[in-house]
Amino acid sequence: MARDQGEPRGMLFAISVAAELAGMHPQTLRQYDRLGLVTPARSKGRGRRYTSRDVQRLRDVQRMSQEDGINLAGIRRILDLEAQVEHLREQGALLRDRLEELEERRDRVFAASATGEVSPLRRGQRATWTEGSGGHRSDLVLWDPLRAAIAHRVARATIEAARPVGGTSVRPRGGSRVVEGTFGAF
Repeated sequence: MARDQGEPRGMLFAISVAAELAGMHPQTLRQYDRLGLVTPARSKGRGRRYTSRDVQRLRDVQRMSQEDGINLAGIRRILDLEAQVEHLREQGALLRDRLEELEERRDRVFAASATGEVSPLRRGQRATWTEGSGGHRSDLVLWDPLRAAIAHRVARATIEAARPVGGTSVRPRGGSRVVEGTFGAF
């Protein structure tokens, strides 16, 4: 399990103190360490050093075992899943921050006319349609780099997912090409 990097140095407890704080026998703490349920830091002499977070986790393991009737393998699975959830929350926060950063820079949108003239647009600004030859409107294409990058990644993932898994063959059929093979699921 990941160590709490924010824990102050002065809040480390020897195994005997941690066992007393958790209301357990020191041998139980050693067993939990061997099983990977609560893994304390180690001193230079290899002695176990528990943080206040470790002591709380020991209490949680004891509660799940004694009050909830969950065996140690089940408790380990629960703790692993909790760690995964926490990791995913952290990843989600990082992704939200990155998305906000990209949204702030998103004012880089460009408009291109059918004649090839390109002009940048600010956030909220609309591209103006101009009259082309013959009195009709000319084509106007908007390009948003962020959306283009996302669309490119989606298209690439779709192509990767549809790659043939087994053998493939390509044969012409009435002017078009037919690809046969086993494809991965989307």
